[in-house]
Amino acid sequence: MVKALALNVLQVILLAGLAPLVTGIIKKTKALLQTRRGPGIFQPYLDLYKLLRKESVVSEHTSWIFGVTPYIYLAALLAASLMLPVLSTAGLFNFSGDLILIIYLFALGRFFLALAGLDAGSAFGGMASSREMAISAVAEPAAMLPLFTMAVSQGSTNLTAIVAGLDRGQAFLSPTVWLAFIAFFIVGIAETGRIPVDNPDTHLELTMIHEGMLLEYSGRPLALLTLGASLKQLLIFTLLANVFFPWGISTGYGLGSLGIALAVYLGKVVALALAMAVIETSFAKMRLFKVPDLLMGSFLLSLLGIAAKFAFRG
Repeated sequence: MVKALALNVLQVILLAGLAPLVTGIIKKTKALLQTRRGPGIFQPYLDLYKLLRKESVVSEHTSWIFGVTPYIYLAALLAASLMLPVLSTAGLFNFSGDLILIIYLFALGRFFLALAGLDAGSAFGGMASSREMAISAVAEPAAMLPLFTMAVSQGSTNLTAIVAGLDRGQAFLSPTVWLAFIAFFIVGIAETGRIPVDNPDTHLELTMIHEGMLLEYSGRPLALLTLGASLKQLLIFTLLANVFFPWGISTGYGLGSLGIALAVYLGKVVALALAMAVIETSFAKMRLFKVPDLLMGSFLLSLLGIAAKFAFRG
């Protein structure tokens, strides 16, 4: 039990420490693709350090919701980090409903963030919160179905059981896995607030969604929310990398196997980050009323994945 607990704590530290780096890699890659020099890949760490040293200015119209939201948002994502099989399937927090709980932890963070956007009484915050809730009404079912496609294929909602039960050699050839992967990748674009759904690099009031809910924050609370956004992005990349293609994941506590698992995991995450940067550079932002069409396409891909599973089984 001590080793399992230490492994879970290690992966939380790993995910929280790597999250800003993944954001930096995406920004640097986008800059290079746009023939710009761009910031260094470690710039997000410097930004967080700067925000932590700044004073926080809070509107007199806010309530306790505004103050606790950064801590609840980050705590929900850290709790989700405990249950993901990142380096090994021998973690302590593995139980039958962990997949469902992770989805609800994502929803909890979104709920409080939307409330905080409304709490300050800002027109921009209210607009961004309403947009976030409108998109989440379609994004959450579309995010659940690809993961439940994998759960149905393995007969369990336990992430460890899904990862352990998936045939590493056949995953690359399975149409069910690929359809579910593409569907969840599309949802990941919406969940992380990236083009073509949202633009994380702008504060234009006509286009912003996630950034609009953060406009009233400054100082340490803004640093926590920024870290939380990067952590959520990395958690989605981890689900994409380890649930659909669980290559390299260790089944024990050996340092050698954990080292190999770490190297393979980093390779998969960097590949996903580069792919995200290429997609952001290749497409323009969609009109807001077109976003549900994109997410419904993801939903249909998941349904096709389930159909393919039963068709091949038959």
